[in-house]
Amino acid sequence: MLLGIDVGKARIGVAACDAEHLLAYPVETVQRTADGSWAQRIAEIAVEYGAVGLVCGLPINLRGGDTQSTDDARDVCQQLVQRTGIAAHLVDERLTTNVAARQLRPSGRKRGKQRSVIDQAAAVAILQQALEIEQHTGRLPGDAVERNDA
Repeated sequence: MLLGIDVGKARIGVAACDAEHLLAYPVETVQRTADGSWAQRIAEIAVEYGAVGLVCGLPINLRGGDTQSTDDARDVCQQLVQRTGIAAHLVDERLTTNVAARQLRPSGRKRGKQRSVIDQAAAVAILQQALEIEQHTGRLPGDAVERNDA
């Protein structure tokens, strides 16, 4: 089982998939806190769901370049690998939050009340895309994140 992670400045969306790696579904939105309790909560989710891998969204710009958010996502994913000991992959997440917001618009919720749902939906989109690539190629896309025990 894998967890999908959508890193934001205020919140982190978390998704999971079924044992066959076919379908991603929303799990939780975790508030980012200065004390790092967000990492502990995601580690607890990983144990609860029996996760063996993480798929972290990597927000790169439309030209394929890095941004401040890209660096933040790498740092968060690295912290999660260190905290959980679980392997991770960084995958291109261009436009997943926009797609998730667009898909939720017909629900009639106001945008402000949708934020945590959008974060989860973006995590689902990131994970689902990775699962589909894995089904076609036999491996997860993106760059592997190694545990840094230095």
